[in-house]
Amino acid sequence: MQRQFRLTRSTDFKRVRREGKSYAHPLVVLIALKNETSVTQVGVAAGRSVGNAVKRNRAKRLIRAAARDLYPQIASGWNIVLIARAPIIQTKMPQVRAALQNLLQRANLYDV
Repeated sequence: MQRQFRLTRSTDFKRVRREGKSYAHPLVVLIALKNETSVTQVGVAAGRSVGNAVKRNRAKRLIRAAARDLYPQIASGWNIVLIARAPIIQTKMPQVRAALQNLLQRANLYDV
């Protein structure tokens, strides 16, 4: 995902987690907060509960790839934080993409 479409600063992550609306799935948690721009920014995180550094990085790569595929259909003007959960390590890309699509539809952020 291009840098201009990513959340990078920890203050942005904290603001979205504090003020945003959360939607949970067994593989991923989505937290969304409306922003003032017309660009949607996506941030990805994986805590230590996911596993060691290798597993956390793999989980983040899977989520980023799924978000990159779905980005054109995501509504504009949102800050989104995606947090990996431990079962994501045993899944493949199609399941992660389906989980992310499900979460975006539940949050009314998926423009079909």
